[in-house]
Amino acid sequence: MEDVFPHIWRTIIIYLVVLLVVRLMGKREIGQLSSFDFVVAIIIADLAAIPMESPHIPLWYGIVPLATLGVLEVVFSYITLVNRPLRKILYGTPQIIIENGRLLKHEMRASRYNLDDLLSQLREKGYYGIQDVEYAILEPSGRLSVLPKSQKRPVTPADLGIQTDYEGLPSVLVMDGDILKENLNKVNLDEQWLKDKLKEMGLNPEKVLLATLNTQGQLLIDCQNDNRASK
Repeated sequence: MEDVFPHIWRTIIIYLVVLLVVRLMGKREIGQLSSFDFVVAIIIADLAAIPMESPHIPLWYGIVPLATLGVLEVVFSYITLVNRPLRKILYGTPQIIIENGRLLKHEMRASRYNLDDLLSQLREKGYYGIQDVEYAILEPSGRLSVLPKSQKRPVTPADLGIQTDYEGLPSVLVMDGDILKENLNKVNLDEQWLKDKLKEMGLNPEKVLLATLNTQGQLLIDCQNDNRASK
């Protein structure tokens, strides 16, 4: 049993270090992976595995390379913010696959992107034929951005000349029984106002799973027992 504990604490430390490095590299690392990001992710996985699997290797042999890699990634990220040529080299550029409804085969060959991949990604976006698409752009992350032909786009209120009211985003005032004072301040309300509103419904904040305030001033509440209320 004593032999297990060194593995456990080494794993915990490496896990925390990897988590910190990934967080430092920014949200785009998680949301989309370019070729450069993918290589970095593979190296991080390999570096993390070595000290976890081999207790005889000093822990800092894994931590130092991980930290160095994280710093390099952050530095390159800042440099590419202002250096477009370097950004193109490291992260690539979008490629137009369909232009004016016409398939660009030479662009597909250049990106090693086949018709099966194209049709699959079009289906995922709700388009079952190339004839429905005006433009399709292959992003550096490998995702496909699609602009459908005007006849294939969903009808919007603007198309029908219908005026709509501003909706905006609702403000979360209570989450898991905790009052979010920062969000209350953003909508120029205070904690006492919220407690009074909840009291009118026979509730207290601890019993509220989620309470949101929409832009029409309506307070929507989900209780811990799944009962819903609004005011």
